[in-house]
Amino acid sequence: MARRTKAEAAATREALLDAAEEVFLEKGVARTSLEQIARHADMTRGALYWHFRNKADLFQAMLQRVRMPFQELVEEIGDPSLVERPLEAIRLACLKGFERLEQPRYRRVHAILIHHCEVFGDIDPLAMQNEMADEACGALIDYFGCAARLGHLRAGLSPEVAAELTQAMLGGLFHDWLRNHERFSILERGTVLLDTQLELMGASSSE
Repeated sequence: MARRTKAEAAATREALLDAAEEVFLEKGVARTSLEQIARHADMTRGALYWHFRNKADLFQAMLQRVRMPFQELVEEIGDPSLVERPLEAIRLACLKGFERLEQPRYRRVHAILIHHCEVFGDIDPLAMQNEMADEACGALIDYFGCAARLGHLRAGLSPEVAAELTQAMLGGLFHDWLRNHERFSILERGTVLLDTQLELMGASSSE
């Protein structure tokens, strides 16, 4: 019975997060009340407060469902040989990220964070975006640094500049796609752009 109760509580929490996604996307974060979210989920405010302290707590939990730490993406690939192929690790991790972004939940939540969220109480969307960007850039610097030590990075290109160039390309692609995701597949276009950029950044056979 306890196991069933725990499962039911988890299902309730997920249903509230699903409802938050839908209402935030429709009304914006600042204009959405917790009562509206509870009502949309066909639950009481008491049920919502059982799982979340406030709107900021709920918003953070919603973001956590779609977080994609770069190192976790690499580890999910499950290929130990990538340690000796850091540029390929970057490529495969980014492709896995593109695949996830095309899933409706990932697209919705990122659209909320970028386009439907203002600074409100304890919710600061710019700070959250900066945190994710800094995390990704730090991981990219580590992998490009490894590529440089192995002689896989283009001569004269520092890991820091390589990471910034890659992050700028990915950020531009992401925002272009998020504005109108029906125009193109981020996986298809991202694969072409990423492969081209990594080829230009890699050491040539003559180096």
